[in-house]
Amino acid sequence: MEILMNCLKAFVVGGGICLIGQILIDYTKLTPARILVSFVVAGVILSALGVYGPLVEFAGAGATVPLTGFGHLLAEGVKKAVAEYGLLGVFSGGIAAASAGLGAAIIFGYLMALLFKPGDKTTK
Repeated sequence: MEILMNCLKAFVVGGGICLIGQILIDYTKLTPARILVSFVVAGVILSALGVYGPLVEFAGAGATVPLTGFGHLLAEGVKKAVAEYGLLGVFSGGIAAASAGLGAAIIFGYLMALLFKPGDKTTK
């Protein structure tokens, strides 16, 4: 029963974040790129305010998988690196915290490109 509740929490929170994105797409003139950047920045700001950490504890993957979770990861990495290295941690902390995920995305994206031969789709 506990796993079902965890899945439900993740679904509701993650779905809510996606709902906000869909509303922004449908009712504003923001481009998808600006919405994505806004989500990352919102994750950083909410993490700095201490709001996003408890949301991650509550919803798990529902809060860490969307782009706001990436912003939270960057902010937490910077906070940890500043505590450890001082001001220099501002420049290295976010990259170090996100390096495994970014590296995996690049490697798997490259492998998929080799396997499936992507290209522009043209209509005839």
